Amino acid sequence: MNLRCLIVDDEPLALDLLEGYVLKTPSLALAGRCSNAYQAMEMLENIEVDLMFLDIQMPGLTGMEFIRSLQSPPKVIFTTAFEQYAIEGFKVDAIDYLLKPISYPEFSIAVNKARHWFEPDEKTAVPAVRNSIFVKSDYKLIQIEFNNILYIEGLKDYVKFYLEGNENPVLSLMSMKALEENLPASRFMRVQRSFIVNLDKIKTIERNRIVFGKEYIPVSDNYKEKFQQFVNDRFF
Repeated sequence: MNLRCLIVDDEPLALDLLEGYVLKTPSLALAGRCSNAYQAMEMLENIEVDLMFLDIQMPGLTGMEFIRSLQSPPKVIFTTAFEQYAIEGFKVDAIDYLLKPISYPEFSIAVNKARHWFEPDEKTAVPAVRNSIFVKSDYKLIQIEFNNILYIEGLKDYVKFYLEGNENPVLSLMSMKALEENLPASRFMRVQRSFIVNLDKIKTIERNRIVFGKEYIPVSDNYKEKFQQFVNDRFF
């Protein structure tokens, strides 16, 4: 199955580069190219598109505003020179987020992720299971695997990711509320205002405190009932 692709970018060189990448990728078919979101909106009314390579910073209507305006948007891979939009990108369920200049190997990895959103013999898209999150730390985007997270601590406008096998936590500028909304509820639980824990990593609970090595995280009254239900469901 070839994915029908639409490229949207206000930079002619970026359009040419991505068109070349699409044309040399066997699993892709070029449905069209547009230099702004308004052209793309009109094109989507007339053609079927599976996947959209979408720039974010465009005049008039940004790529983020455009994708949010669509009732049934195609799957999207953001292509941008600005890394600060990564969290917003994943909030709209983007498949990937490519920073310019984009190499063909990076492009190919993103396309492979997109292919996993589609059944080989079906026309309907199916969601892939997210196993990681990108966070901004020290002017870099760092991909953190969910399996590596022990717990997360909130500190005013920042959060700290405490990772298995890593002595130094990853510090990132974001709110606990925004982070909680982007983590799978089946794997992570907020147990007090300042802490989110990875449920799969809990080995010991002592006097209503979750033990991670030398760190003891008490479960607050506001979250005690929900946490106790988690324990009861697994109690032998």
